[in-house]
Amino acid sequence: MTSAAERPILFLDVDGPLIPFGASHGSSTSFDQGNPLLDRLDPGIGSRLLALGCHLVWATTWMEDANEAVAPRLGLPKLAVVEWPDTGADDGPRGLHWKTRPLVEWADGRPFIWVDDEIGAMDRLWVDAQHPGPSLLHRVDPAQGLVDADFSALGDWLAAESAD
Repeated sequence: MTSAAERPILFLDVDGPLIPFGASHGSSTSFDQGNPLLDRLDPGIGSRLLALGCHLVWATTWMEDANEAVAPRLGLPKLAVVEWPDTGADDGPRGLHWKTRPLVEWADGRPFIWVDDEIGAMDRLWVDAQHPGPSLLHRVDPAQGLVDADFSALGDWLAAESAD
């Protein structure tokens, strides 16, 4: 079995990819936690993410709250959380997302996938220039969240990486 240190990292945002800005999946338990957005989570996504075989890491402003409110609803274990720096969000070229630099630093040369709804062209250029390992920056349509086509793209990239 491949250890977590050898598997590609999958950095996972919550708002947009997991909580789409579209329809609800109808879970009635979220109001108990005071956040109606949690109704938009698709409980089947967790098993699909785990099946990818990546080292899953929260890359979200939800921070540790993702482990408390989101992970249990998706059937995910407690995941590592990227801690965002208090400063430096404006460092780098114009158009670079504030998450990009910290994610590349966190990956430390390891292969990674970043799933987010705010990835842009500058992020791709910067990662290509600054990250020595393979990477996939996968933008998700925030109106739909993660869908079959996204999982196909992630699986195809992972298959190609493991073939190398």
